[in-house]
Amino acid sequence: MRGIKHSSYLLRLLSAGAFILGLSACGSRIDSRGNLLDPDLLTEIKVGQHTREQIAEMLGSPSSVATFDKETWYYISNRTETIAFFEPEVRERQVLVLRFDDKGVLHDVKTLGLGDSRIIQPVDRETPTAGNTMGLIDGVIANFSRTQKQTQKKLQK
Repeated sequence: MRGIKHSSYLLRLLSAGAFILGLSACGSRIDSRGNLLDPDLLTEIKVGQHTREQIAEMLGSPSSVATFDKETWYYISNRTETIAFFEPEVRERQVLVLRFDDKGVLHDVKTLGLGDSRIIQPVDRETPTAGNTMGLIDGVIANFSRTQKQTQKKLQK
């Protein structure tokens, strides 16, 4: 009788432990990515006074530089929250856009947030290519033929 009570107590204890462990897996996880800028440091940046070199010294290297206009720098940061096994949800986004003139002096400062974002849907279409479409067997036969021709050329030399 005592063994049954003991095993019942142990089973309840293990069940409670598993339940508590399961609840801890449901907690949220916050991830910060990118160049998280200090707000006090941003107030020190003055248009027309700072150069690219000074900005790089103050803020570090930019997250990205514009593709076609090398005079535009981006400092990008994201803060996401993930709960259990669900997709991460973006909670905060900050993009600092710095534009420099031809002399490398800061010309414009703009701060963008999560509200300025746009969702972009990539196009799923495929671009057709001209030529033959080879399957697996066609590829093996083509490689075998090519190897045979190369071997015959070497033998003829």
